[in-house]
Amino acid sequence: MTAAPPAEPGRTDPGGGKPRPRAVAILAGVALVALVADLVTKHLALAALSDREPVRVLGGLVYLSLTRNSGAAWSIGANYTWVFPLITIGVVGWIVWMALRLRSLPWAISLGLVLGGALGNLMDRIFRAPAPFHGHVVDMISVFGPYGEYFPVFNLADSSLVCGVLLAVLLELTGRQRDGRRAGRDDASADAGASADAEQRERA
Repeated sequence: MTAAPPAEPGRTDPGGGKPRPRAVAILAGVALVALVADLVTKHLALAALSDREPVRVLGGLVYLSLTRNSGAAWSIGANYTWVFPLITIGVVGWIVWMALRLRSLPWAISLGLVLGGALGNLMDRIFRAPAPFHGHVVDMISVFGPYGEYFPVFNLADSSLVCGVLLAVLLELTGRQRDGRRAGRDDASADAGASADAEQRERA
């Protein structure tokens, strides 16, 4: 009985339906780092930027401008703040479900970024004023203008979410599966293996 060949560098072992512990650990670690970074920067922004003019950084490319947003980007849905925590809880539940069969390290990073960003803004929605599940999100980064004239004012949680989603899109476009398989190449290998087995049976 021969041992299975080692996996190619940079790829996860596609076998089995159980989650790969390393992938799950990376997902949790990335999510924790993103969440802590978001909470710390929000705390610093509230302490340093309250009741003052926006701080100009990088020659005006970036401004540190404290705002509290009850809606989504550009204050969309500001009168329906309670909806956003429910959506976020659904996203968190979906990621937890995906983790049950996660074996891809790139997907672990992507889902970890989304999870950390979602939890960061969810904490604001639940625990900040004016009321639980109606809390306003703390934003502090404005680009090209001090008050979000050209792009919505955002925070690190938003950045984490966007980066995670963009990485997920890239992984989908390149055929990388969450269970560690590579669409197209792995399917072709499986078909070739099945053909070889059929040919051997015919010769027998």
